[in-house]
Amino acid sequence: MTITRTIAAALAAFTAMATVACAPAQSGPAGEGGDAQTGPLRVWLFDEANRAPKEAVVNEAIAAFEAAHEGVEVDVQWVAVEGRADKFSGAFNDPSNAPDVAEFGNTDVASYVETGAMADLTSDIESWEHGADLLPSVLDTAKVDGKVYGLPWFTGVRALYYRTDVFDELDMQPPTTLDELADTAREIRKQKPELYGISVGGKYTYAMLPFLWAHGGELATQEGDRWRASLSSDAAQRGVTAYTELISADICPPQQCADMTGTQSVQAFSGGKAAMTIGGDFNRKAVEEGLGDTFGVVPLPGTDKGSIAPAFAGGNLLGVFDASERRGLAVEFTQLLGSPEYQSKMYEAMGNLPTLSGTQSELAGSDEFLTPFIDTLQAGTKFVPATPAWSQIDAQQILPTAVQQVVTGEQDVRQALSGAAEQMNSAFGG
Repeated sequence: MTITRTIAAALAAFTAMATVACAPAQSGPAGEGGDAQTGPLRVWLFDEANRAPKEAVVNEAIAAFEAAHEGVEVDVQWVAVEGRADKFSGAFNDPSNAPDVAEFGNTDVASYVETGAMADLTSDIESWEHGADLLPSVLDTAKVDGKVYGLPWFTGVRALYYRTDVFDELDMQPPTTLDELADTAREIRKQKPELYGISVGGKYTYAMLPFLWAHGGELATQEGDRWRASLSSDAAQRGVTAYTELISADICPPQQCADMTGTQSVQAFSGGKAAMTIGGDFNRKAVEEGLGDTFGVVPLPGTDKGSIAPAFAGGNLLGVFDASERRGLAVEFTQLLGSPEYQSKMYEAMGNLPTLSGTQSELAGSDEFLTPFIDTLQAGTKFVPATPAWSQIDAQQILPTAVQQVVTGEQDVRQALSGAAEQMNSAFGG
């Protein structure tokens, strides 16, 4: 698919996409909430580099909500993503400072729930008129121990970007399996040595994970109430091997690529230095600014023709604090922001990929760029272990370190993943 046009509204950066994790939250006293039907409704939303489009949509929703609820005033505070750890920790420790509604990244949900501060929204989602339209794999990212603690507001997945001008020049087609991906990248590098066959990095965990999952591997499995790392399995080793083979002299040389992050991988592609990359729907603007309409996007293929590699499902949730004195109003406001109308408006304003399947399909009908990402979502996505320990594992860069050990030749795949598994199990508590 070739991208032939740009949406009118510029896409903002996809903040809090779960590429970073906040410091472990501290537990505090659980507040006793209530269900008052008037008064101030306090809402925390993430700030943006360009807040204006998001704020305009939110203000429209506030006006509609206040018109329908006499005596209610919605007060929005804009929270800097990089400062969210301190902000939320303060709310966890002092419920009187907590909001009624808050936006937060889905990789933070387990650590937030551990504090006891977040309300169980399972029955609210089940009874919501649009609840059944939430993609199951996306809803799973809001769950801890089977209970739902947030309404998925938007999601984000990655797919395969490729240079249509390069593929046309070399008379190539987008790869249809992961093996073909490596072969195609290698052939492009051979014929055009000034390009990386594909730009990927040793620190690009969310590009590596689809390879692990497509080969049948898992990060960890839950045994009762405990998690155990699964990186030592043969399947996991095959998947990581397939990814690390891309970071080689004949595709993406380790000297340049071993330290590359996801942002740097996409920048290399948008800057004309690579023929392919793995990027998200949220990278659209950056790629268009660099390459114009000379790129296309297809789902990242799996191991078999016609299959799609499972992608990591990032995104943000809207949750309700258990200490809220206006629980019913808080739930109603999250459902308004998460409704088809406002998910569509947020896509138009910010490029946020909706979590409702019907809204996705409607938008894809008018914007073909979305199709490979929606296909990827509907094929089934995966998520990181739903445990507070994931924040520690992420902060310690356990997975990137293992990948870098392999691509630099410091250790083989078995050694690197065994070491990573030991560190993960330590974080899991044994």
